[in-house]
Amino acid sequence: MAYLDLDSMFAGPVTSSAADTDEAQTGFSGLEWSVIALAQRDTLASLAEPGRMSRALGSLFGRGPSSRLADPKLEALRRAAVLARHRGFALPMSEIHHFHSVGFSEAQMETLVTSVTGMRVGRTDQRIAA
Repeated sequence: MAYLDLDSMFAGPVTSSAADTDEAQTGFSGLEWSVIALAQRDTLASLAEPGRMSRALGSLFGRGPSSRLADPKLEALRRAAVLARHRGFALPMSEIHHFHSVGFSEAQMETLVTSVTGMRVGRTDQRIAA
């Protein structure tokens, strides 16, 4: 037998609250974590556009292409991970705006920086020197 709820037959759509949305956007997908892990080997020089001489010498000596990613969202994540590794929370505002413009949240930026640098915000355990 089937049950038919006559009191709420035409219920409205289920919406999530702002708190649920923020909680869902604090982490990254598996692919995004892979990009963050791969960015650990990249240097700050990987963020700059290679010049003509650099490209010529690279092709002459067999250096591979730059480590830029084809997906703009993943490339923004890679750039932010490289900068966070080298500079911590002191990221350029242009990179932060670009990170947000491709769809990442502020909570994800904090998760990225703390995971890459190993810092913990609000950490209360202090080591006692013996």
